[in-house]
Amino acid sequence: MSSISIKTAEDIAGMRIAGRLGSEVLDYITPFVKAGVTTGELDRLCHEYMTNVQGSIPAPLNYCPPGYTPYPKAICTSVNDVICHGIPGDKVLKNGDVVNLDITVIKDGYHGDNSRMFFIGEPSILAKRLSEITYECMWLGIQQVKPGNHLGDIGHAIQQHAEKAGYSVVREFCGHGIGKVFHEEPQILHYGRPGTLDELKPGMIFTIEPMINAGSRKIRTMDDGWTIKTKDRSLSAQWEHMILVTETGYEVLTLSAGSPPPPAFISKQATAQATA
Repeated sequence: MSSISIKTAEDIAGMRIAGRLGSEVLDYITPFVKAGVTTGELDRLCHEYMTNVQGSIPAPLNYCPPGYTPYPKAICTSVNDVICHGIPGDKVLKNGDVVNLDITVIKDGYHGDNSRMFFIGEPSILAKRLSEITYECMWLGIQQVKPGNHLGDIGHAIQQHAEKAGYSVVREFCGHGIGKVFHEEPQILHYGRPGTLDELKPGMIFTIEPMINAGSRKIRTMDDGWTIKTKDRSLSAQWEHMILVTETGYEVLTLSAGSPPPPAFISKQATAQATA
């Protein structure tokens, strides 16, 4: 499809740098994600690290797609039943909370977009299982990335695993193409049928970021116009990596020293591809 950009060697080099920097922000903030901290303080720390240490720009700050007001913060902090786009503020994290931190940096014009789940103290059995299944969903989607496969293969792998575990897949929000533009074609649905939608070709770069709910997939939008919560107030989880389609498979661009390892069931061969 002509609207899907194929990145040049120069673009890919820039995206590798931006992706690593995005992941390194998550490495940096990890020790601060604990009981008693506010989501606003996490935002402040990340913002200062990006601008003062990395020389990068927080992509979400003042981001304003059509129909929205400008996003007011540098990162997204989605706690418990928040699916995505939680705005940092005065909320104090407490033991038992789960939070997704979604980080996107811009470095030399290129975007690096990723997110991770964090537990505050000891998580509930449900929260831990939901996070683990969502992480597995992301990696099962990543494993489908290779030339000749289709976007529907990614969504199908994610949907099958989530629903087999008794969870639901959010439909209204999805992964996306990315490069010098924050959100571009194609959309990466986290549900679907094998062999459908666009064919994957070397040089495509996009995010895989499944949002999985413990209960219903239905959502509600908060008054701020950004924060999305589960309609039934069930827990939600999300993980995100940024992926390059290579000549033989995939390369995960958002890896750094502190990145969690792939799930144990990911084959050694796939792990070698992802870290090549």
